[in-house]
Amino acid sequence: MSDPPVEDEIMAATEKKNEKFTEEPMVTEKKRSVSGRRHLFGRQKPLHAALGSGKTADILLWRQKRMTGAIFVSATVIWLLFERIGYHLLPFLCHFLMLILAILFLWSNLSSFVNKSPPKFPETILSQEMCDCIALLLRDQINQGCLYLREMTTGRDIKRFMSVIFILWVVSVIGGWFEFLTLVYILFVVLLTAPLFYEQNEDTVDAYCEKAGNEIMEALQKLPLPFFKNNKQH
Repeated sequence: MSDPPVEDEIMAATEKKNEKFTEEPMVTEKKRSVSGRRHLFGRQKPLHAALGSGKTADILLWRQKRMTGAIFVSATVIWLLFERIGYHLLPFLCHFLMLILAILFLWSNLSSFVNKSPPKFPETILSQEMCDCIALLLRDQINQGCLYLREMTTGRDIKRFMSVIFILWVVSVIGGWFEFLTLVYILFVVLLTAPLFYEQNEDTVDAYCEKAGNEIMEALQKLPLPFFKNNKQH
């Protein structure tokens, strides 16, 4: 049998270890609550959950590095072919389909000689129910877009109107600097890099964005617009 002091020391060490493990999440949560900083775009959930918590979120946050890297390399190759080398879209599609068809044709005919099974192509048949769901989804999105434009053009929401005009102006300015394909490639690269950068530097980015938003609102409140004057009074 072990001595009572030794048993007491072991029990004390175990309790101390358990208290440490239970205090760590509380300390982390306490730090988050003390900061009290609002997340970007008013986000309440973690970034991975805000992006859908699915395969798309894993790709955008580089949780599946091979797939994300393959997508990034493919987009870079396509941009180099079209923008730098001067390859055209229609010949590229034709040559790509020719290559795929040739590989599948040779694979199907030479599989018996190399003792491998021929490729099995699944029968893809779109059901009427799926087509109806897609049509309803497109209809809802188009109706929401038309309603958004109608509310904006009636002049009832000045803030929305100003934001849309500003975004269109920024896009027009940036679009004048680059070709369309280059602009799409830049947006694609930003889409694959910005979420990861934001996840790694979330607190810093939130602080700078909150400061910039406050400064922009202070500048807008100085403009002779009734909407911002009312906000300033409240």
